[in-house]
Amino acid sequence: TATTEIYTLSLHDALPIWIIFVEAIMANSLKLPVGIDDFRKLRESHFYYVDKTRLIERLLLNWSEVTLFTRPRRFGKTLNMSMLKSFFDIGTDKALFDGLYISGNKELCDEYMGKYPVIFLSLKGVEGLTYEEAFEAFVRIMGKEVNRVSFLADSDKLTQIEREQYKGLTIIKNGRLAFDKEKLISSLQLLSQLLYKHYGKKVVILIDEYDVPLDKAFQNGYYNEMVSLIRGLFGQALKTNEFLQFAVLTGCLRISKESIFTGLNNFKVMSITDSRFDEQFGFTDSEVKKLLSDYGMDSHFDEVKEWYDGYHFGRADVYCPWDVINHADHLRDDSDAKPQTYWINSSGNSLVRRLINRADSSTKDEIERLIAGEAIEKVIRQDLTYDEIENSIDNIWSVLFTTGYLTKIGEVKLPDSESYAYMLVIPNKEVREVFVLQIQEWFKAVVANDNDTMSLLSKAILDKDEAILARQLNIVMGRMISILDTKAPDDMKENFYHGLLLGLLRGSNPDWLIKSNRESGDGFSDILIKRENPDLGIVIEVKYAKEFKKLDAACDAAMAQIKEKRYDETLRDEGRCDILAYGIAFCRKRCRVVGEKL
Repeated sequence: TATTEIYTLSLHDALPIWIIFVEAIMANSLKLPVGIDDFRKLRESHFYYVDKTRLIERLLLNWSEVTLFTRPRRFGKTLNMSMLKSFFDIGTDKALFDGLYISGNKELCDEYMGKYPVIFLSLKGVEGLTYEEAFEAFVRIMGKEVNRVSFLADSDKLTQIEREQYKGLTIIKNGRLAFDKEKLISSLQLLSQLLYKHYGKKVVILIDEYDVPLDKAFQNGYYNEMVSLIRGLFGQALKTNEFLQFAVLTGCLRISKESIFTGLNNFKVMSITDSRFDEQFGFTDSEVKKLLSDYGMDSHFDEVKEWYDGYHFGRADVYCPWDVINHADHLRDDSDAKPQTYWINSSGNSLVRRLINRADSSTKDEIERLIAGEAIEKVIRQDLTYDEIENSIDNIWSVLFTTGYLTKIGEVKLPDSESYAYMLVIPNKEVREVFVLQIQEWFKAVVANDNDTMSLLSKAILDKDEAILARQLNIVMGRMISILDTKAPDDMKENFYHGLLLGLLRGSNPDWLIKSNRESGDGFSDILIKRENPDLGIVIEVKYAKEFKKLDAACDAAMAQIKEKRYDETLRDEGRCDILAYGIAFCRKRCRVVGEKL
């Protein structure tokens, strides 16, 4: 008996550990859903799923006839919308939700799961160089949803006229659906009416990426036509539609109500500043820790946090799901894989370039502070239209915030006002790379177009004119936006200036043979330059000075290093006897130059 009791207690104690062990094995065997935004496919094909079904419960408890969620791209909007479709749609496979959060609310599931006809449109593919191309793309998307409910053509719940109305949405002419603007505008409301008549239940309408057509239209010059189309479609489907149960929309920007949502009274906007639903888009700290743990990647948590965390939605601190999943998938194949800029590479990041192109001295200073990890204070407007973005640089700041390039870490009450400004920062290391890369591209273009400055700089090097060389370098640096991390160690700062000078010389002197960090003498010279003149060679050593008053000493140290390490030896071995040496020291946006003929 005693032995049996001991055995029973041991098994009892070990059971939770065993369950955890089995769960870990099962989780690790699941595929990571890279690029999967279809909830049904994800669940049926046994992909790893970070449970966001609490969104359903919150949506029903905070009910609104029309709800708009605005979140940056790649934060799970489409997957969440697909999940809503799978939950509410009549005839859904209820097993898809087994074991998920929402299944624990049996009363809610009994009342709502699989009880409504659903219309689901994703507008992310509505684009084109012309309005006509975008309109055709819109028609194709609507046509897929019309074909999905083809049973309406023979429904005995519809009148003959109603069946003919449905068939009118399926007419093909010249190989394409025969839609004009009026038919497309009325199609969503008509489809919901027919589904209501067939099922006797009001319709749930889900519209994903509602603002993509407007963004593409603005970029390609047909914005007003697309606004008119979207306003008409939404007006009939969301405002005057007696067959609507509720609607959910997602997008990156909150387009002003006056633009396309005129007259919608029961309309809620859940932006990134709203604390409601703040954890339902993006991964939380605990979700990322669990995912990494499930795949045996716990040791990578700190790097994942540094690169992909830092977004603040409402009161929640969240990660970009696209980044986390892609990096975890990469780590499964290569445990030494370094973080990459997955989010950056999924878009053109033109907004950052727009800001940089329009930056005055004040804006350049603000960008430099952001790059250095500081916060800037900005009044944010969240209800812009696309054609207003370029009206002011303040509007561009607002869009950078709403689209995830900047995030809020606090608020400051404005003097003599009831309004607040946001304290904004770059959220993480990945987004900092966006700014750095765009600044570098902008700077290359600026330098390439400044032939006079670069010509004088090159001539000063050949003439051993230290004063003009220093002046031209100071002019160039005065125009640039610094991407120097002020917290970086001195050797990294020196490398930054080395790279800057190397880029200037290579960009403006295609006929110069320029070598970097080439072994010569007793060390590695920073820059060696050869020209067609077989006698001429140039050696440059770059130094960083912490203070302006130490620039001269840094120049002298650079020149001494050239001589002591015999950096000119490689040039002399080639028979070059006319050697110019330069010690160049930098401190922030200033420099000094010392030159000597060796």
